[in-house]
Amino acid sequence: MKRIVIFGATGAIGAYAAAELSKYYEVIAVGRRDDHDMFEDINIEYIRANCLNKNDLRRVPSEKYAVINLAGMLPAAMHGYSPEDYINNMMIQLNILDYSKGCDRVLFAQSVSDVVHLYGSGTIPENITHRFPINNDHSVYSICKNASVDLMQHYSERYGYRWIAIRMPHIYLYHPNSYYYSEGVLKKMNHRQMIEDAIEGKEIKVWGPPEKQRDIIYVKDLIAQIKVLLETDAQGMYNAGTGTGTTIEDQVKGIVKVFGGSIGYDPGNTYNVAQYVMDISRSKVLGYTPRYDYVSYLTDFKTEMQLNRFEKIWGKQ
Repeated sequence: MKRIVIFGATGAIGAYAAAELSKYYEVIAVGRRDDHDMFEDINIEYIRANCLNKNDLRRVPSEKYAVINLAGMLPAAMHGYSPEDYINNMMIQLNILDYSKGCDRVLFAQSVSDVVHLYGSGTIPENITHRFPINNDHSVYSICKNASVDLMQHYSERYGYRWIAIRMPHIYLYHPNSYYYSEGVLKKMNHRQMIEDAIEGKEIKVWGPPEKQRDIIYVKDLIAQIKVLLETDAQGMYNAGTGTGTTIEDQVKGIVKVFGGSIGYDPGNTYNVAQYVMDISRSKVLGYTPRYDYVSYLTDFKTEMQLNRFEKIWGKQ
């Protein structure tokens, strides 16, 4: 069984990735926080390490087939504004790339911020020169993410391993924390608020034009895509996504169907919904096909919410 190392394994995507990919690989999970033996419970080796410290990385097994970097600070997790933490993200990437010498491939979670200027303009292409938002809480974050992709290309050329960047829009998944930070201010995720209202039997309103849409990708489809990228001759930039959009109206209808409540309309609400659909043609050529439509994602989300499999790391809602 091939060995893969997942950095950032106690994070929202990382925990799901480690648990799912352990069905196919020997997974070494690496993270900063105490996992309270959760990974041991599912027969995964866990190494607690600070990726800014190269001495910590020396404790991670040197023999590996692939490395997945999901580590680092996100704007959604940042109270206030500390751009130096994003510089640390770049240093984490540099340390991981150095550790990765001798492996077959490195996968890196790229931010969708490099193409946010294309929102609302149609399908987002995969191979496009990266940019960054010029003046918001994602600016320095995106600059450092872009630089991390450039570093990976350099290391790939110098040391001979494949480089794979996965551009990730919002990845939908169950986590007991339903809040995020925007410009350093704590806010409730809109879709989580709607789900909670639906469970309480409330009316869920479609705000603004009901035909506005976005690509809704579930974490388990993302992991299936990662598995394809691990097993094929993949190299370069790939979009995470489904390749199709789900309208606001269909999103609300799905939540009502799975969780309860009723549907209403508020066309006068000026809520600005980010519209995007991700081109995933490069992954499709390699054999990736999304398995979860919108309603099946919500149904599985509900199951994960009831199980709360990663409670030892994340706590309760």
